[in-house]
Amino acid sequence: MKRREFVVGSIATAAIGGLATGPVAAQGGFQEGRHYVRLQQPVPVSVPPGKFEVIEFFWYGCPHCNAFEPTLAAWVKKLPADVVFRRVHVAFRPSFEPLQRLYASIESLGLIDQIHGKVFHAIHQQGLRLDKPEAVIDFVVANGVDRAKFTEMYNSFGVQTKVRQGRQLSEAYKIDGVPALGIHGRYYTSPSLAGGEGVPEPEGQVRALALTDQLVAKLRKGG
Repeated sequence: MKRREFVVGSIATAAIGGLATGPVAAQGGFQEGRHYVRLQQPVPVSVPPGKFEVIEFFWYGCPHCNAFEPTLAAWVKKLPADVVFRRVHVAFRPSFEPLQRLYASIESLGLIDQIHGKVFHAIHQQGLRLDKPEAVIDFVVANGVDRAKFTEMYNSFGVQTKVRQGRQLSEAYKIDGVPALGIHGRYYTSPSLAGGEGVPEPEGQVRALALTDQLVAKLRKGG
């Protein structure tokens, strides 16, 4: 979803019937400026030399991020050892901050495997509103997390710092829609960019990840 779509109207729900199972069409035909963007100003990365950073920019309330998550999660499980993956929750407007702080908190507490997928399910399948700190804390506690421990983290300086850094990173990559993928501070793409006009969403998701693999391979060669 584009930033302007969050601001001007409500977001329609979306669903996918399954992944594209055949070969990704024209995997070798990705074009700079069309299917991906080379950043004019490289963004500093937070990985050691010899490693390559891939970032997913997302919003829990975005139906396209929800649809992308199973495909992305399967891809992450197969990443080579030199690729470091992480997520950054965007905040296109102030109302996103409770969920942005939620992700920063579960990341800090090592609870991504336990909680991350449940947040998407709660919002998109159960219709829960997690747009207030109290609702966020109650939800996490209901899913087995200690209230005092989570609340302390949620309100901590460390989480506030992560939120600020996430905003700065989104701005540095010039992210204006999600889901999007930042590749080692040099490139970014997305399912909509990599797929192109008229391409079904599941195929766009697969193409975006295939393109990310290609861009990482290009970086390994110094590109």
